[in-house]
Amino acid sequence: MPTPIVISCFDLTTTLVQPWADAGYLCYCVDLQHPPGETREGNIIRVGIDVHEWLPPYGPVAFAAFFPPCTDTAISGRAHFRRKGLGSVIKALQLFEWSARLAAWCQCPYFIENPVSTVSTYWRPPDFRFDPCDYAGYLPAERQLSEAYTKRTCLWTGGGFQLPEHKAVVPILGSKMHNLPDSKNRANLRSATPAGFARAVFEANQKSANIFDVVP
Repeated sequence: MPTPIVISCFDLTTTLVQPWADAGYLCYCVDLQHPPGETREGNIIRVGIDVHEWLPPYGPVAFAAFFPPCTDTAISGRAHFRRKGLGSVIKALQLFEWSARLAAWCQCPYFIENPVSTVSTYWRPPDFRFDPCDYAGYLPAERQLSEAYTKRTCLWTGGGFQLPEHKAVVPILGSKMHNLPDSKNRANLRSATPAGFARAVFEANQKSANIFDVVP
């Protein structure tokens, strides 16, 4: 039987798919910042391509995640909306819509992630909200402090997605992502997927997503 596939779009870090890859799923991470074409490392395939030019390979998609760019929709940047003009928000919303269409096509548990944003106004409110500290308890004790912070994140979900139970730690780091200094990597650092959340999502959704038996 074919190995079930996991896809994660607009995903530079590949953190979200790591637990799935470790369990034997073949994971495709699509992002223009990856090297052009496909680069495979173990069960993770990095795909450097415009998402509009890509479709998942033939086979059962077990889980899907989408992280469309939020720079032009996040409420935290609303002071710059007028200066950027309509074109920026239109493009951002089109990428979000593309995510929703592909998610529905996959017919599997999925989420689309964004911070608190104008998507709630233009489409619908999110299904769930969380902070990274809510799931830091899924990490080994020595790593939990690194995600003991708040950064309100929203999820639009479907396909039977299961929200993980919280294993929260005290957010002693506060809003550390909002206080990052300006740098060329600031946007990537702010949008990096928390590893505790990634592990929690895997544990909550693997059973319903596991269409075929997968041997690690």
